[in-house]
Amino acid sequence: MKPRSALPATLLALTLLQSVAASAADHRNMTIWKTPWCGCCHLWAEAMRKAGYTVTLNDMEDLTPIKRQVGVPAAMEGCHTAAIDGYFLEGHVPLEAIDKLLAERPAIAGIATPGMPQGSLGMGDDPKARYDVFAVSRDAGTAPTVYYRAGLE
Repeated sequence: MKPRSALPATLLALTLLQSVAASAADHRNMTIWKTPWCGCCHLWAEAMRKAGYTVTLNDMEDLTPIKRQVGVPAAMEGCHTAAIDGYFLEGHVPLEAIDKLLAERPAIAGIATPGMPQGSLGMGDDPKARYDVFAVSRDAGTAPTVYYRAGLE
């Protein structure tokens, strides 16, 4: 059996760490990983640009390594992953939840909008759409908690 090279995993880890470090330097810098064929991810990224974020897009066919690297639990997965200012943003997180995260700076790994809620940013952007955004702890044994309620706040 041929041993697998550690180079791809090492490069992925270095890219992620570099993106998180760059984001920490300026909280308006965001790195987004998405699949090349996902239109809603592209719409979400464009909404981030329109909101004033400097966005770096990375298209990947398999986002699983990124999601695992940043600590996204399987139950919290969305269709794209972003890094900003030392946090991850998973899925169609609304701008208001991102603003709250960056203002409050809680001791968490990131926030997640699991699945693809209808009406969320990139999925129709309906301000009346109701869905939850979850805070994900850095401790994998701690269950995610509701951080923001879209359509209610």
